[in-house]
Amino acid sequence: MDYKDTKAAISTITYDKNEIEAPTKNIYQAISIIAKRAEQINSDLKIELVDKLDEFATYNDSLEEVFENKEQIEVSKFYERLPKPTALAVEEWLKGKVYFRTPDSE
Repeated sequence: MDYKDTKAAISTITYDKNEIEAPTKNIYQAISIIAKRAEQINSDLKIELVDKLDEFATYNDSLEEVFENKEQIEVSKFYERLPKPTALAVEEWLKGKVYFRTPDSE
């Protein structure tokens, strides 16, 4: 999924409890599902960031040559400006993009 084109909130906002719990009829279950999705998003973003930063890595043992890589700084700043994984997960949840199932009811 492309997390860069999201409309998730950058800052903290208040959500309606009834909207959050509507798909499951249980606020605790809904929050648990959102938390697990946020962990998945965080993992995806971390892997993507590490892969991009590895392109700029230098593998020399010389401590004398330390320089700033402007592209690396820009990539890091871009990922810092993205919405938090929890905001992305809540947005996906409210739009019905999160698939969940309960093994007890199957």
